[in-house]
Amino acid sequence: MLTGTATRSRPLAISDVTIADAFWSPRREIIHTSTLPQQERQLRSPGQQFDALRLAWRPGDPHEPHIFWESDIAKWIEAASYVLAGEHDPQLEASVDEAIELLAGAQEEDGYLNTYFTVVRPGERFTDLQDAHELYCAGHLIEAGVAHYEATGKIALLNVVRRYADLIDREFGPGGSAEGGYDGHQEVELALVKLYNATNEDRYLRLAERLIDNRGTQPFYFEAERVRRGTPGYFDFLFEDRARRADWYRQYNQSHLPVREQTEVVGHSVRAMYMYSAMADLASHNDDAALRSACERLWNDLVDSKLYITGGIGALHSIEGFGPAYHLPDADAYAETCAAIGLVFWAQRMALLTGEAKYVDVLERALYNGVLSGSSEDGTCYFYGNPLASDGDVQRSEWFGVACCPPNFARLLASLEHYVYAVDDRGLTVNLYVAGAATFEHNGQDLTLTQQTRYPWGGRIDMNVETSADTEATIRLRIPQWATNWTAAVNGSQVVRETQRGYAVLDRTWSSGDTITLELSMEPTRVWADARVAAARGKVAIQRGPIVHCIEETDNAAPVSALALSREAQLRVMHDHARGLDSITAGGTLESRMTDVLYTSREPETSAIDVRTTPYFSWANRERGSMTVWMRESAT
Repeated sequence: MLTGTATRSRPLAISDVTIADAFWSPRREIIHTSTLPQQERQLRSPGQQFDALRLAWRPGDPHEPHIFWESDIAKWIEAASYVLAGEHDPQLEASVDEAIELLAGAQEEDGYLNTYFTVVRPGERFTDLQDAHELYCAGHLIEAGVAHYEATGKIALLNVVRRYADLIDREFGPGGSAEGGYDGHQEVELALVKLYNATNEDRYLRLAERLIDNRGTQPFYFEAERVRRGTPGYFDFLFEDRARRADWYRQYNQSHLPVREQTEVVGHSVRAMYMYSAMADLASHNDDAALRSACERLWNDLVDSKLYITGGIGALHSIEGFGPAYHLPDADAYAETCAAIGLVFWAQRMALLTGEAKYVDVLERALYNGVLSGSSEDGTCYFYGNPLASDGDVQRSEWFGVACCPPNFARLLASLEHYVYAVDDRGLTVNLYVAGAATFEHNGQDLTLTQQTRYPWGGRIDMNVETSADTEATIRLRIPQWATNWTAAVNGSQVVRETQRGYAVLDRTWSSGDTITLELSMEPTRVWADARVAAARGKVAIQRGPIVHCIEETDNAAPVSALALSREAQLRVMHDHARGLDSITAGGTLESRMTDVLYTSREPETSAIDVRTTPYFSWANRERGSMTVWMRESAT
C-alpha cells in the first residue's frame, strides 16, 4: 500500500537552484565544454556505442556490441540534459536528440531496448539476469529519460523508457517470463522510483518494490535461472568457482538474504549503493519501518568499519567491492569512482528519509574527495579506482573498455543542484555550502535564499533572504561534524548554539533583506584511524574542512615513503593561487635509507624538512611521482 508522508523531504528541482560558486562553477563548466564533448567522441568512435544502436552489426563483424553500452549513452544523455537545463547549446542539444532518435529506432515493437540481445543473442532476453546487465542498462535509460524530460520538457525519451518499463513490469509480474526475478546489477529499482515521481504512475513504484522484495528469497532465482537456461552465464569465464562458492557469489550481488534481513555491506560496492538507494527511497515512499531499519544497520556497518577517509568504498579489486571490517588497504584500494558516486546517492536519500545531517557529512566527504579525484583537472581523463597511495605508476585514462565511471562523474557534477538543498512542509534545509541561490514556495509565498562563500577554502557563509511577503518558515543549516566551533547569526545577532540532528535550526518569520551568517571553524586537523586499519597504523592524515589532503612527491622533492610528519608541528595553510587551491605545510623529517645492502644495522640519517600537502582530489595532475594520504608520523 502506498501511503507516503506529507512532510517527506525532497530535493529542489534543478530549475529552482542556481550555482555561481568559485569552486564548483569552473568545474561544472569543464563538464560542459570539455568532458561531454570528449565523451561524445568516444561514444561515436567507429563500431562503438552510437554505431551499435543502428543495429547493423552481424555475427563475424568486429566491434561486437557490449552488454553495458546503452548505460554509457544513457548517462551521457543524463549529464547533457542537466547542462541543457541551464545552458543554451544547440550543438549539444542536437547531439542528445540524435542519440534519443537512435535509441527509439533500436527499440523493439513491444518496448524492449538492448542492442546486445537484439543483434548478438536474439531470443535470449531476460534469461541471464545474473550477469547480462539488462535491467542495469534499463535503469540508466529510465534515469536519462526522466532527467531529459525534467530538464527540457521533451517527452521523446521519456516515452521510450516508459514503454520499456511497462514491458519489464509485465515480464517480471505474475505469469511473465521472469516472474520472481530481479537484476544481477542493481540500478533499475532506484530508476523506477524516479519514473514514478515523474509520472505519478503507481505501477512503477510497485515494480521497484517487487524487485527489491524478491531479492534474496528462496529458492534463489539466479540458480534456478541457470538450470532453465542450460548455458554458461555471460561472466562464467571470470567466475569459474561460482557453483562451489554459491553463497559467496550471492553476497557479491547482495542476493544472499532478503534485503530487510541484511546487516552487513558485502559484495560489489556499486551494486550495493544503487540497491540501498532504492531501499531508502521505498522506505520513504511507503513508510516502511523494516526497510528503513535495514538501511540504518547497513549504513552503520559501512561507516563504522568499511569507509575510506576519502569517502571511497570497496577495498577488493577481485570483486570491485567490500572486504572484511577494517580491511582498508591504501595502495591496493579499489575505491571505484562509481562507488563513491553511489554513496552520494545513498547518503542523500538517507538524509531525506531521516532528517539526520550525519548522512550529508558522509556525502560531502565522498563528493569533495573520492568523487572529485575521479577526473583530471581538464575533465578529459579518469580514474576507475582511486587508491590512497601510489609509487607513481597510477595515472588517469582517457577511456575504459567498461566506461561506467566517466559519464557517471559527469552526470553527478552536472546535477549538483539536486544535493545542495532540501525542502519539506516546514521550510528549507541547506545541506551543502555552495554559492548561488535557491527559490522555493512555502505557505503560498516565494522565498529565495542566496549564498556567498569561499567554501571549501573558507568557513564563512553569508546568506540573504528575499520573500514576496513576511513568511514564517524554518531554515536548517548543516553543521559538519568536522566543525569543532561554529556560530550562526541573523541580522548580525548571534542565535542558536545547539543543533538538532546535526542542524542549526532557525525558526522565525522571515522578511526580505534578512541576513544569515554562518561561521565554521576550518583549522587543519590531524586524523588517525582505528588501530585495526593496518595500512594506517602509525600514520596520520590531514584534513581541513571537507578536504582530505595527501602528500605528493612533486611538492616535496622526495619519495613520500621517506617523509614523516612531526606530531608537534604546526599545520600552516597556504593558498596556491596558480592552482586555485589550499595546501598545508608542517615540519617533518626526511629519512635517508639508501644503502648498498638490503638490510643494515646502521641508523638512518634524518634531516628536518617542511612537508607540503595538496588536496587528495588534485593528485596525479602534475609530474609523476609517489603519493600517500596516510603519512608516517614522527615524535620529533
